[in-house]
Amino acid sequence: MKNITMFITDWCPHCKRALTWIEEVKAENPKYKDIKVEVIDEEKHPEVSKEYDYYYVPTYYVEKNKIYEGGTTKDIVRMAFEEASK
Repeated sequence: MKNITMFITDWCPHCKRALTWIEEVKAENPKYKDIKVEVIDEEKHPEVSKEYDYYYVPTYYVEKNKIYEGGTTKDIVRMAFEEASK
């Protein structure tokens, strides 16, 4: 099981929806319950976000591999969890 790193900003509406979907996806599938999601606000932690190659938020990484970047859906959140569960 791998961890997910998610970059957000606190003003981004896509990020806010994605945070809600993360909780829903974890509740829907027990195999995801132990996957840790590290949420990093790029404006509060620019030193961390500069270590990653992305432009839009939310962006999901699984072990430094970019899974998705930009506007998101619940299916994209599931995709990140599925990748992390491998």
